[in-house]
Amino acid sequence: MGVILVFLLGIGNFAVHKAVLESRHPLLGQVPMFFHLLGGRFSLIVEFLMLLGALLMVSQGSGGWIWLYLGYSGVNAVSAWLILTGRV
Repeated sequence: MGVILVFLLGIGNFAVHKAVLESRHPLLGQVPMFFHLLGGRFSLIVEFLMLLGALLMVSQGSGGWIWLYLGYSGVNAVSAWLILTGRV
């Protein structure tokens, strides 16, 4: 059940991440240069590696990783909401 939850959260994280990248918000110009590698896809690779790590840890029985990834997803969602609605 934990793996499914983390996987679904990962789908949501990818969706909001992609939406932020496509928004062309001026804040994106202030991120470090290595995040612009591969046309901005480098940050999606980092997102994938975080999801993969969380999935591996949860599949091995580390239940605390569900809560950590849930917290990360919450912060990610709030950040995306702030950027996409123009509040920052």
